[in-house]
Amino acid sequence: MNPKQGDIEKAKKNAAAEAVKQVKNGFVVGLGSGSTAAYVIRQIGRKIQREKIHVLGVPTSHQAFTLAAKNRIPVTTLEEHPILDLTIDGADQVDEHLNLIKGMGGALTREKIVAEASKYYLIVADENKKAKILGENSQPVPLEVLPFAVPLVMRKIKKLKGKPVLREGRGKVGPVVTDNGNVIVDAYFGPIRSPADLGSKLKALSGVVETGLFVGMVDAVYFGKPSGVEKLVE
Repeated sequence: MNPKQGDIEKAKKNAAAEAVKQVKNGFVVGLGSGSTAAYVIRQIGRKIQREKIHVLGVPTSHQAFTLAAKNRIPVTTLEEHPILDLTIDGADQVDEHLNLIKGMGGALTREKIVAEASKYYLIVADENKKAKILGENSQPVPLEVLPFAVPLVMRKIKKLKGKPVLREGRGKVGPVVTDNGNVIVDAYFGPIRSPADLGSKLKALSGVVETGLFVGMVDAVYFGKPSGVEKLVE
């Protein structure tokens, strides 16, 4: 691991450690997916064992489920607990108004469902995920799409002045398949001046299950730095 990557990992750990302080005895917590959320899950597991508290987790992906089990976090479902006390998740990009782009890990639909089921939605990220405007630095908007609808959705994205790319799997032939059995289309729009407007237009496309634009949902963001954590509240 090079020094720069080491700093990023330390920043992620710092953000996760600060966020997990919000987890209390008796909480039902949404467990996000991705590299920063993985640090959160590990630290929740340690907190449960260390403090002997009772916490249940609702995983947003197979990855999160497996990691929760490995760290001895009892898991539950939205059927059993339709209202969550807290969700802690990562993000791919965060703008000045705490709007997000998520979904580079492919779990955006379940992540959004769990976020909307939560009383409090907390994002953890390293400070490199900060952006003045969503979509800058060639950040795409991931879309979960029904496989049958891919040709239609890609054509409609082009009409919206976007560049759609079907996400291909790494180490396998063919597209990435989500936990829901769908595919991911990454839509490049450049800087997004009105994420709420674009999100509505994309969600309205037949065959789009969910978009990676999370607008007006976040209660707080903890940006990790190698030396500490910056907390932002909308």
